[in-house]
Amino acid sequence: MKKIILPPATVILLLISMVTYAQNEPWKPGQLMEPKDLAAIINDPSAPQPLIINIGPAGSIKNATNIGPASKKENLDKLKSLLSKEKTDRDIVIYCGCCPFKNCPNIRPAFKLLNEMKFTNQKLLNLSQNLKADWIDKGYPMAPRE
Repeated sequence: MKKIILPPATVILLLISMVTYAQNEPWKPGQLMEPKDLAAIINDPSAPQPLIINIGPAGSIKNATNIGPASKKENLDKLKSLLSKEKTDRDIVIYCGCCPFKNCPNIRPAFKLLNEMKFTNQKLLNLSQNLKADWIDKGYPMAPRE
C-alpha cells in the first residue's frame, strides 16, 4: 500500500475544516451513539430503554416512535408535542438514516429542537451512511413491517 504524505499546510486546513464542521453541528461528538450500542440496549430487556424517535422517511428500528421527516414543519410540530410529555433528563435517541449525515435535511432541525427544549440526555444515532448500511445490513433489530 502506497503512503500518501500531505503537506503540513494541507493537514492544518483539513483539521480546521473538521473542527469548524463539528462546531457548526447542533450535537457534540459525545452525543453520537454508535448503532451497535443502541442495538445492544434494545436486545437487553433488563436495560433501561431510551425513547427512540425516527425523524426521517427510512424504516423503523425496533421500539422507535415514527414522527416522519423533521424537515417538514408538521412533523417537527409532532416531535415537539411528543417531547413536551417527557422529562428533560429522559434518554432520547433520534435517527433518520435517509442519506449520509452531511446531506440529511432531518437530523439538524430535530436535534436543535431537543436543545431548545433543554433536554440533557439526547443522542443522535450515528448512521453516517444510511439506515440500510449502518443498521439493517448489520442485522440490528427492526420493527415488524406493518
